[in-house]
Amino acid sequence: MKCLKNQKTGNIIRVDDKQAQNMVGKEWQYTSKVEWKSATRIPAPIVEAVNNQITDSVTISEKQLKRKKSK
Repeated sequence: MKCLKNQKTGNIIRVDDKQAQNMVGKEWQYTSKVEWKSATRIPAPIVEAVNNQITDSVTISEKQLKRKKSK
């Protein structure tokens, strides 16, 4: 399997080796699989949940510090 990028439109497709060899020329060129993955896959929203958990834990610890200082 090879990844091809259309030079005019910027579309990235993944095709069989034989088909890719026939398509490469004026319009199509080889591109990296990483570029194909980034164009076709949607990033997971898990990162946001992790970031929210980290900020929540920081705010809890800040609240605990404020309580200790006020006593």
